[in-house]
Amino acid sequence: MKQLILATMMAAGMAGAAHADDALKAAIANTERTPANVARDAARHPYETLTFFGIKPTMTVVELSPGGGWYTEILAPYLRDKGKLIVAGESPTSAKEGARKYAANLTKKLESKPAMFDKVQRGVFEVPTTYDFAKPGSADLVVTFRNLHNWMGNGDDKVKEVFKKVHDSLKSGGVFGVVEHRAPAGKEPKADTGYVQEAYVIKMAESVGFKLAGKSEVNANPKDKADHNKGVWALPPVLANKDVDREKYLAIGESDRMTLKFVKP
Repeated sequence: MKQLILATMMAAGMAGAAHADDALKAAIANTERTPANVARDAARHPYETLTFFGIKPTMTVVELSPGGGWYTEILAPYLRDKGKLIVAGESPTSAKEGARKYAANLTKKLESKPAMFDKVQRGVFEVPTTYDFAKPGSADLVVTFRNLHNWMGNGDDKVKEVFKKVHDSLKSGGVFGVVEHRAPAGKEPKADTGYVQEAYVIKMAESVGFKLAGKSEVNANPKDKADHNKGVWALPPVLANKDVDREKYLAIGESDRMTLKFVKP
């Protein structure tokens, strides 16, 4: 398996060097992006991350739980002309007030810049009840960024169910790209800290038929020991402990993250 992962990473690196994606670079450099989001590029590595997942401008891409739309701002213009972006989040008619609020905020964002977002399609992704985001076998790539810890609060069976729904939505050869806060090896995954064990994610994915195609350390941060009061939210950008040890957390920077690429055979 180690040889497979190394070979995959080397191949991806060689391909990226030989075929730089100027359209992706342009989407990242887009002056319409929110300045606060642009400021985090150095910590989130969007070009390297999306290139590792194998994104192409002609793909049908699903973004699960887009949150405030950090990656949506890049994906939407990149896929606008030749591909399709489906953002799958909370429903505007959800029974949960918090979910309706998230949905309303996303709607406001998408409507604020039609030149960027006018072709974005909406899907519903509400764990543990609703997965209405893409027809079976229709997606080339599904991505999710720092969301898996939220799913874990519903139990392993529901996490597995999410992976199964993603697997069903992908074409044969399709990719599921996962970025998540990484717990140290051997430490039990706990949703309430925000950190997740890499082996746990791989186990869940493989249990529904995915194959691990590769790992990337592009989002690694060895300064992060994942032992903070208030978990990952002690770190930037949240800084949940406010002025307590603020400089220490700023010096650590954003979390240590796994970046995993799974393929549907």
